[in-house]
Amino acid sequence: MMEGKSRIWLTIPLMTLQLRVYVPPHPLIKHWLAIARDVSTPPALFRSAMTELGRWLTYEATRDWFTTVETTVQTPLCECPATYINPEAPMVVIPILRAGLALMEGIQSVVPLTSVYHLGMVRDEETLQVSCYLNKLPDSFDPQTRLIVSEPMLATGGTIMATMAELTKRGIDPGLMRIISVIAAPQALQSLSQEYPSLQVYTAIIDQGLDERGFIVPGLGDAGDRTFGT
Repeated sequence: MMEGKSRIWLTIPLMTLQLRVYVPPHPLIKHWLAIARDVSTPPALFRSAMTELGRWLTYEATRDWFTTVETTVQTPLCECPATYINPEAPMVVIPILRAGLALMEGIQSVVPLTSVYHLGMVRDEETLQVSCYLNKLPDSFDPQTRLIVSEPMLATGGTIMATMAELTKRGIDPGLMRIISVIAAPQALQSLSQEYPSLQVYTAIIDQGLDERGFIVPGLGDAGDRTFGT
Protein backbone atom coordinates (compact mmCIF):
# COMPACT_ATOMS: atom_id res chain seq x y z
CA MET A 1 0.00 0.00 0.00
CA MET A 2 1.27 3.46 -0.91
CA GLU A 3 -0.02 6.61 0.75
CA GLY A 4 0.45 10.19 -0.38
CA LYS A 5 -1.12 13.53 0.33
CA SER A 6 -4.24 12.83 -1.69
CA ARG A 7 -4.37 9.14 -2.46
CA ILE A 8 -3.90 5.63 -1.17
CA TRP A 9 -3.19 2.89 -3.70
CA LEU A 10 -3.71 -0.73 -2.71
CA THR A 11 -2.00 -3.26 -4.94
CA ILE A 12 -3.39 -6.80 -4.78
CA PRO A 13 -0.90 -9.33 -6.21
CA LEU A 14 -2.28 -12.42 -7.86
CA MET A 15 0.44 -14.46 -9.61
CA THR A 16 1.97 -11.84 -11.92
CA LEU A 17 -1.17 -9.68 -12.14
CA GLN A 18 -2.01 -6.54 -10.22
CA LEU A 19 -5.18 -4.53 -9.74
CA ARG A 20 -4.97 -0.95 -8.55
CA VAL A 21 -7.53 0.03 -5.96
CA TYR A 22 -7.75 3.66 -4.96
CA VAL A 23 -9.08 4.44 -1.46
CA PRO A 24 -9.21 8.25 -1.10
CA PRO A 25 -8.45 9.41 2.45
CA HIS A 26 -10.63 12.53 2.17
CA PRO A 27 -12.54 13.26 5.43
CA LEU A 28 -15.78 13.95 3.53
CA ILE A 29 -15.70 10.47 2.01
CA LYS A 30 -15.19 8.96 5.46
CA HIS A 31 -18.01 11.09 6.86
CA TRP A 32 -20.57 10.11 4.22
CA LEU A 33 -19.50 6.47 4.43
CA ALA A 34 -20.23 6.51 8.16
CA ILE A 35 -23.69 7.91 7.51
CA ALA A 36 -24.37 5.29 4.83
CA ARG A 37 -23.27 2.46 7.15
CA ASP A 38 -25.50 3.52 10.05
CA VAL A 39 -28.58 1.29 10.19
CA SER A 40 -30.62 4.19 11.62
CA THR A 41 -29.98 6.45 8.61
CA PRO A 42 -33.35 7.04 6.84
CA PRO A 43 -33.61 6.56 3.06
CA ALA A 44 -33.58 10.29 2.26
CA LEU A 45 -30.32 10.84 4.13
CA PHE A 46 -28.90 7.57 2.79
CA ARG A 47 -29.52 8.84 -0.76
CA SER A 48 -27.71 12.06 0.10
CA ALA A 49 -24.77 10.06 1.39
CA MET A 50 -24.62 8.00 -1.80
CA THR A 51 -24.81 11.13 -3.93
CA GLU A 52 -21.89 12.67 -2.07
CA LEU A 53 -19.86 9.47 -2.24
CA GLY A 54 -20.49 9.29 -5.97
CA ARG A 55 -19.39 12.90 -6.36
CA TRP A 56 -16.13 12.68 -4.43
CA LEU A 57 -15.09 9.27 -5.76
CA THR A 58 -15.72 10.41 -9.34
CA TYR A 59 -13.70 13.57 -8.73
CA GLU A 60 -10.76 11.37 -7.75
CA ALA A 61 -11.34 8.80 -10.50
CA THR A 62 -11.33 11.32 -13.35
CA ARG A 63 -8.48 13.59 -12.26
CA ASP A 64 -6.03 11.98 -14.73
CA TRP A 65 -8.50 11.56 -17.59
CA PHE A 66 -8.74 15.06 -18.98
CA THR A 67 -6.51 16.84 -21.44
CA THR A 68 -6.66 20.62 -21.44
CA VAL A 69 -6.51 23.51 -23.87
CA GLU A 70 -4.69 26.72 -23.01
CA THR A 71 -6.35 29.93 -24.15
CA THR A 72 -7.24 33.40 -22.88
CA VAL A 73 -10.44 34.90 -21.53
CA GLN A 74 -11.58 38.42 -20.96
CA THR A 75 -12.35 39.15 -17.31
CA PRO A 76 -14.27 42.31 -16.29
CA LEU A 77 -10.87 43.96 -15.89
CA CYS A 78 -8.48 42.55 -18.47
CA GLU A 79 -7.48 39.58 -20.58
CA CYS A 80 -5.84 36.63 -18.77
CA PRO A 81 -4.66 33.06 -19.42
CA ALA A 82 -7.27 30.31 -19.01
CA THR A 83 -7.46 26.52 -19.17
CA TYR A 84 -10.39 24.52 -20.52
CA ILE A 85 -11.02 20.79 -20.60
CA ASN A 86 -10.60 19.33 -24.07
CA PRO A 87 -13.28 16.63 -24.61
CA GLU A 88 -11.24 14.70 -27.17
CA ALA A 89 -12.48 11.21 -26.23
CA PRO A 90 -16.05 10.03 -25.54
CA MET A 91 -16.99 9.43 -21.92
CA VAL A 92 -19.69 7.01 -20.79
CA VAL A 93 -21.28 6.10 -17.45
CA ILE A 94 -22.97 2.75 -16.87
CA PRO A 95 -24.95 2.31 -13.65
CA ILE A 96 -25.59 -1.31 -12.74
CA LEU A 97 -29.26 -1.38 -11.81
CA ARG A 98 -30.62 -0.82 -9.48
CA ALA A 99 -28.16 0.15 -6.75
CA GLY A 100 -25.86 1.86 -9.26
CA LEU A 101 -28.47 4.57 -9.73
CA ALA A 102 -27.78 5.76 -6.18
CA LEU A 103 -24.39 7.17 -7.20
CA MET A 104 -25.50 8.74 -10.47
CA GLU A 105 -26.47 12.20 -9.27
CA GLY A 106 -23.02 12.65 -7.73
CA ILE A 107 -21.23 11.18 -10.75
CA GLN A 108 -23.07 13.36 -13.23
CA SER A 109 -22.41 16.49 -11.20
CA VAL A 110 -18.70 15.94 -11.93
CA VAL A 111 -18.99 14.72 -15.55
CA PRO A 112 -22.32 16.14 -16.80
CA LEU A 113 -21.66 15.64 -20.52
CA THR A 114 -21.33 11.85 -20.40
CA SER A 115 -23.59 9.39 -22.19
CA VAL A 116 -25.43 6.98 -19.89
CA TYR A 117 -26.27 3.35 -20.73
CA HIS A 118 -28.12 1.06 -18.33
CA LEU A 119 -27.36 -2.52 -17.38
CA GLY A 120 -29.63 -4.47 -15.03
CA MET A 121 -28.21 -7.38 -13.05
CA VAL A 122 -29.88 -9.49 -10.37
CA ARG A 123 -28.30 -11.99 -7.97
CA ASP A 124 -30.13 -15.12 -6.85
CA GLU A 125 -30.15 -14.95 -3.05
CA GLU A 126 -29.83 -18.74 -2.73
CA THR A 127 -27.20 -19.62 -5.35
CA LEU A 128 -25.56 -16.16 -5.59
CA GLN A 129 -25.59 -16.62 -9.38
CA VAL A 130 -26.03 -13.47 -11.47
CA SER A 131 -28.36 -12.96 -14.41
CA CYS A 132 -28.98 -9.96 -16.67
CA TYR A 133 -32.55 -8.64 -16.96
CA LEU A 134 -31.86 -5.39 -18.86
CA ASN A 135 -29.13 -4.61 -21.36
CA LYS A 136 -29.19 -1.19 -23.04
CA LEU A 137 -25.54 -1.25 -24.11
CA PRO A 138 -24.68 -0.43 -27.74
CA ASP A 139 -23.27 -3.17 -29.95
CA SER A 140 -19.82 -1.55 -29.80
CA PHE A 141 -17.96 1.39 -28.27
CA ASP A 142 -15.30 3.68 -29.65
CA PRO A 143 -11.96 2.07 -28.61
CA GLN A 144 -10.93 5.34 -26.92
CA THR A 145 -14.06 5.54 -24.77
CA ARG A 146 -13.44 6.37 -21.12
CA LEU A 147 -16.02 4.56 -19.04
CA ILE A 148 -17.25 4.76 -15.45
CA VAL A 149 -19.16 1.83 -13.95
CA SER A 150 -21.39 2.75 -11.02
CA GLU A 151 -21.61 -0.25 -8.67
CA PRO A 152 -21.87 0.62 -4.94
CA MET A 153 -21.05 -2.85 -3.59
CA LEU A 154 -18.33 -5.19 -4.89
CA ALA A 155 -19.07 -8.35 -2.93
CA THR A 156 -18.68 -11.82 -4.45
CA GLY A 157 -17.61 -10.30 -7.76
CA GLY A 158 -20.29 -12.07 -9.77
CA THR A 159 -22.13 -8.94 -10.92
CA ILE A 160 -19.07 -6.89 -11.78
CA MET A 161 -17.42 -9.79 -13.62
CA ALA A 162 -20.56 -10.32 -15.71
CA THR A 163 -20.61 -6.59 -16.43
CA MET A 164 -16.96 -6.57 -17.45
CA ALA A 165 -17.58 -9.44 -19.86
CA GLU A 166 -20.38 -7.48 -21.55
CA LEU A 167 -18.24 -4.35 -21.83
CA THR A 168 -15.01 -5.89 -23.07
CA LYS A 169 -16.74 -7.84 -25.84
CA ARG A 170 -18.06 -4.48 -27.06
CA GLY A 171 -14.57 -3.05 -27.39
CA ILE A 172 -14.01 -1.30 -24.06
CA ASP A 173 -10.39 -1.22 -22.90
CA PRO A 174 -10.28 -2.10 -19.15
CA GLY A 175 -7.35 0.31 -18.81
CA LEU A 176 -9.71 3.16 -19.72
CA MET A 177 -12.33 2.11 -17.18
CA ARG A 178 -12.97 3.25 -13.63
CA ILE A 179 -15.26 1.39 -11.23
CA ILE A 180 -16.89 3.64 -8.64
CA SER A 181 -17.81 1.61 -5.55
CA VAL A 182 -18.69 2.54 -1.98
CA ILE A 183 -17.53 -0.72 -0.35
CA ALA A 184 -15.42 -3.50 -1.84
CA ALA A 185 -14.68 -6.99 -0.52
CA PRO A 186 -11.37 -8.80 -1.19
CA GLN A 187 -13.19 -11.61 -3.04
CA ALA A 188 -14.43 -9.28 -5.80
CA LEU A 189 -11.09 -7.51 -6.06
CA GLN A 190 -9.26 -10.82 -6.45
CA SER A 191 -11.58 -11.88 -9.28
CA LEU A 192 -11.11 -8.56 -11.07
CA SER A 193 -7.35 -8.67 -10.56
CA GLN A 194 -7.05 -12.06 -12.19
CA GLU A 195 -8.99 -11.13 -15.34
CA TYR A 196 -8.49 -7.38 -15.68
CA PRO A 197 -5.14 -6.28 -14.21
CA SER A 198 -5.21 -2.88 -15.95
CA LEU A 199 -8.55 -1.94 -14.37
CA GLN A 200 -8.79 0.72 -11.65
CA VAL A 201 -11.28 0.66 -8.78
CA TYR A 202 -12.18 3.68 -6.66
CA THR A 203 -13.86 2.82 -3.38
CA ALA A 204 -14.50 4.46 -0.04
CA ILE A 205 -13.27 1.40 1.86
CA ILE A 206 -12.25 -2.25 1.56
CA ASP A 207 -14.11 -4.36 4.12
CA GLN A 208 -12.99 -7.59 5.72
CA GLY A 209 -15.07 -10.08 3.73
CA LEU A 210 -18.45 -11.72 3.17
CA ASP A 211 -20.97 -13.53 5.35
CA GLU A 212 -22.67 -16.81 4.46
CA ARG A 213 -25.27 -14.93 2.38
CA GLY A 214 -22.65 -13.17 0.28
CA PHE A 215 -23.18 -9.80 1.97
CA ILE A 216 -20.17 -7.58 2.72
CA VAL A 217 -19.24 -7.42 6.42
CA PRO A 218 -19.48 -4.96 8.10
CA GLY A 219 -20.84 -3.39 4.90
CA LEU A 220 -23.99 -1.29 4.86
CA GLY A 221 -26.68 -3.81 4.00
CA ASP A 222 -28.47 -3.84 0.64
CA ALA A 223 -27.62 -0.55 -1.09
CA GLY A 224 -30.59 -0.78 -3.44
CA ASP A 225 -33.12 -1.46 -0.72
CA ARG A 226 -31.77 1.33 1.46
CA THR A 227 -31.70 3.81 -1.41
CA PHE A 228 -35.26 3.19 -2.51
CA GLY A 229 -36.78 2.40 0.89
CA THR A 230 -37.87 -1.13 -0.06
